[in-house]
Amino acid sequence: MKKTLLAAAFATALMATPAVAKEPVIGLAMAQLDTFLTIMKNGALKQAKADGATIQIEDAQGDISKQLDQINNLIAKKVDAIIVNPVDADATPNITKMITAAGIPLVYVNRRPSDFDKLPAGVAFVASDEKISGTIQTQEVCRLLNGKGNIGVLMGDLSTDAARTRTKDIEEVLATKECSGIKILDKREGKWQIPNAQDIVTNWISSGMKFDAIIANNDDMALGAINALKATNKWTKDYIVAGIDATPTALQSMKKGEMKVTVFQNADGQGTGAVKAALKLAKKEPVERFVNIPFELVVPSNLDKYMGK
Repeated sequence: MKKTLLAAAFATALMATPAVAKEPVIGLAMAQLDTFLTIMKNGALKQAKADGATIQIEDAQGDISKQLDQINNLIAKKVDAIIVNPVDADATPNITKMITAAGIPLVYVNRRPSDFDKLPAGVAFVASDEKISGTIQTQEVCRLLNGKGNIGVLMGDLSTDAARTRTKDIEEVLATKECSGIKILDKREGKWQIPNAQDIVTNWISSGMKFDAIIANNDDMALGAINALKATNKWTKDYIVAGIDATPTALQSMKKGEMKVTVFQNADGQGTGAVKAALKLAKKEPVERFVNIPFELVVPSNLDKYMGK
């Protein structure tokens, strides 16, 4: 009788003990880890920790084949959600199919998927509206040039929507009446990287090309342009170089009087927003198809507002 009572009491105690909730696991498939994307990754890690989740990070190092393998591994591990910063937007229809077929919630971050208009339920996109970024960047350069001059354009990786859209933004602003006196002498694909941009601008200078400003699709390429101008003794404090992202290095450059224009793309906000969306989708909660993290123009006069962000 005593044994029976003890067993019953033990069983009752087990039933009364609350079940320990499983910690959600999110897969984060990164295209690469440049300055901006590293900040975004850190934002995701911070938000996951705050929400009691863990993140498994995969860095494709710019290789789409490697990214697809990494995504397959995350699917095999049956993570609770997957966040993808795609290497190549053209590969996203396949990525969407792979992940949704496994019944795993999917969030694209920063780089717009080519299948955005056809994304199924349970898939979201967290980013900033690229139509705004290159537009406000170029409008400010136009203002600084008083609507006249010659420029060079440094483009990001053209396999990404961001590079194509930002470049189109530049061209559309320069087609307006106020900015039609500004001519693009050349535009080259720097693939977001400082060394690539530095080589391109060095070649421009060596060829005798004379420009009044350089507009880059991101801050790293703008910094590469400044490096080239300095290395060839062409740099002056009045030179106009514009980037996008407002990375810490770019803001320091602006503080020193170098970079004149950048656009704050909230990398931390995109990372935290992606994790929030992923966890909501994992709980079967509704999420907007496009979660917008707004762009903001940064110039020397409002620089202090963005230092430390």
